[in-house]
Amino acid sequence: MNDIDVVKAGLAASESGQPSKLSEYLSDDMVFAGPVPKPVGKREFVGLMTAMVAAMPDWKFNAKDFKLNGDKVTVVAQITGTQTRELNLPMPGFQKFPASGKHVALPKEGMTITVKNGKISRLESEVVPGGGVAGVLAQLGVPMPQMT
Repeated sequence: MNDIDVVKAGLAASESGQPSKLSEYLSDDMVFAGPVPKPVGKREFVGLMTAMVAAMPDWKFNAKDFKLNGDKVTVVAQITGTQTRELNLPMPGFQKFPASGKHVALPKEGMTITVKNGKISRLESEVVPGGGVAGVLAQLGVPMPQMT
């Protein structure tokens, strides 16, 4: 399996909502950075993706334009999904949010995914207005927690 195939399989596993399947494609020291307040590790990333797909079973990255440069794969993604179930984010300060029936369509975001030893070791998504986790939550109308 080449690095682009690893990335495609990892994104597909993420969309499947099966945490163990997703974990197989991530290195133990995997880092997710970009549209989150601070970079998170494998456990947090798997938890976040599992929660998103549980709330939006039709969650898709709609990834295209895969390009390989050394150990990095670049891709353009445009996340979509419809929240048909409760959203329960594994993040401090968030309350459960009931199903809204709202459809989410984020702007296109460039992603750079580093693959080492056949596993995704870093997923960095560019920060674009209305994108990322904050963009999903805003489109769903999920109130942001008060940070103290």
